[in-house]
Amino acid sequence: MKRFLPFLTAAAALAAVALSLMPPPQRGAFHLAAFGRIPVVAEGRTKPLDTVARATLLVCSGRQQAVTAAGAEIGPEQWLLDTLFRHAIADSYPVFRIDNPEVLATLGLEARDGLGGVRFSFLQFAGNFAELERQAQMAEEVDASQRSAFQRGALELAEHVQAYVQLKFGLTGRMPRGPWTEVSDRPIDYTPLTAAWQNQDPEAFNRWVALRLAQAAQDDPLAVRKSRWEARFNAAEPFYTSMLLYVGAFLFAALSWLTWPESLRRSSIVLLAFAFVLATGGIAARMWLEGRPPVTNLYSSALFVGWAAVALCLVLERIHRSAVPAAAGSLIGFGTLIIAHHLALSGDTMEMMRAVLDSNFWLSTHVVTVTLGYAATFLAGFVAAVALLRSVLSRRPDQAADDAAARMVYGIVCFATLFSFIGTVLGGIWADQSWGRFWGWDPKENGALMIVVWNAIILHCRWGGLIRQRGLLTMAVFGNVVTAWSWFGTNMLGVGLHSYGFTASAFHGLVAFVLAQLAIMALAALPPRRPQPA
Repeated sequence: MKRFLPFLTAAAALAAVALSLMPPPQRGAFHLAAFGRIPVVAEGRTKPLDTVARATLLVCSGRQQAVTAAGAEIGPEQWLLDTLFRHAIADSYPVFRIDNPEVLATLGLEARDGLGGVRFSFLQFAGNFAELERQAQMAEEVDASQRSAFQRGALELAEHVQAYVQLKFGLTGRMPRGPWTEVSDRPIDYTPLTAAWQNQDPEAFNRWVALRLAQAAQDDPLAVRKSRWEARFNAAEPFYTSMLLYVGAFLFAALSWLTWPESLRRSSIVLLAFAFVLATGGIAARMWLEGRPPVTNLYSSALFVGWAAVALCLVLERIHRSAVPAAAGSLIGFGTLIIAHHLALSGDTMEMMRAVLDSNFWLSTHVVTVTLGYAATFLAGFVAAVALLRSVLSRRPDQAADDAAARMVYGIVCFATLFSFIGTVLGGIWADQSWGRFWGWDPKENGALMIVVWNAIILHCRWGGLIRQRGLLTMAVFGNVVTAWSWFGTNMLGVGLHSYGFTASAFHGLVAFVLAQLAIMALAALPPRRPQPA
């Protein structure tokens, strides 16, 4: 069995990837998938209606699917059509996530009234919405970092309802107003579509959709092609499948330290490789759709950090064959995709670039280079954390494996120092071109400098003999804290040119991550277990 396990794992992973990439089957008489491929201009870029629906659902509900009042799951296109043309039905769908008990009390609701205790329909709180608006206006006058959980919840829900209402009344007969505009200047008559959906007439609906796609293909063929591929990309959800494969890779790597070391290690590498290839395809697809380098915002930086770390792990596994890089890479890959998922809850992840950042040259040089520095520093920290935990908790210490882990961490830290330093210098040159100064002690600039300095401290302590193997690994784990602060912490300060605003959930996650790293460092201070007698 253990002999054939890697091959069976490869076959299962290939089947999972193939199934995720297959186009979804046509269900029902309405060509909903074709409707979702219609290109529109929204939030400064051309995108399919499928993305408009999914982004709005993610913001309001935290999911890309909706549930009817009867409990049946429906796709984003059907939800969008009901929101546009069947208001009473759409208002009954529990799509608003409300998990703050004070907000629920303000709306006259209880957790037991909602789907899963957290999702509610507009109808359930429409009568008390005026009070919610009043509370949200009061909360808006308070500084973001000083708002209470109730104020943040009230303001967030009010914004979600506003987005829903804007979408709900976004069409008036012959022209859209509100969330999107057309890709061409020709007038589009939505009256037949309205009648077809309200009367549940699939023939008229499909005829209008086919005509609209044909018109769009004449006006802007590239927009139609990109919209078609973006809708397919949305349905495939490659990063979700990668996330599942990373979990499997970590479990196999961890089990390889207990039994069947070579067979399980190879199985772990197989899953890691499949996840990496799928993530590579997802990032490449986003680059083609955006016409941009891989890193343009915080969401894409999370994807790229995980991708780069996994790429380095596959190289390290080829050299050392210890399952430690596989375990570390799968943890980073999974963690960064979880972060990306939560960042996607704020809306469209392929947003329009800010004017000062609208430079493909600097996005390709500074941003990619400094993000590689993030990825390498995280990788050093996670490899060190896995090695320390294995060393401290294992009943059979393996000095050779510990020595190999230390060599890996040392090499990764050298790589991280180089890329962090070059990326920081390139950022200063870009800042000089954009703002007229090379360095301004902005929090984000300080965070980037902290990564360079901390990696340099690790190397100097190692070269000077101040630390040995255990000290090197422990200091590398603290590099996770420094990098997490530079990557996310500085964005939440609410000051500086790189601030993206305070987010309570991100703050709590950052604190939990830091505490976890400190706990691993505390464990590293324990003496290693002595070999057990045979």
